[in-house]
Amino acid sequence: MKYQYFIASRWRNKETVLELTEKIRSKGKSVYCFIEGDGSDYELKNSEQKYSPDEFMQNFESIPDWTTSPAVKEIFDVDMNALQDSEALILLLPAGKSAHVEAGVAYGMGKKCIVIGEQEETESLYLIFSEFYNTIDNFINNLK
Repeated sequence: MKYQYFIASRWRNKETVLELTEKIRSKGKSVYCFIEGDGSDYELKNSEQKYSPDEFMQNFESIPDWTTSPAVKEIFDVDMNALQDSEALILLLPAGKSAHVEAGVAYGMGKKCIVIGEQEETESLYLIFSEFYNTIDNFINNLK
């Protein structure tokens, strides 16, 4: 599947990521949301238990020998394929290490890179981004 946008952010920012996803789709645009990705629910596939974003990330971050974990590899593959199939990356702040790595990969692939959120201090590498929006609504209002 091809996407117009790929959202990179933190799992702990789940509700805001889903809000952005919904608003982009309401404008008739396609978007990859990592929270909906095939690999993101690896831990929940055979469980009725629901985890908060913090609990989910605590469990994910404590996977033993994560470098050989099939679940981690699945998430990596799903996300990298979606990024490759996207026209632009949106870095939704606050964002963690993985989201920033994804932004660098997107830039290296020649993708348009966009930031949504307050960037309070100077960060020279943020010059990879061609568009800056303080809020989701500012971004959505500028979608054509």
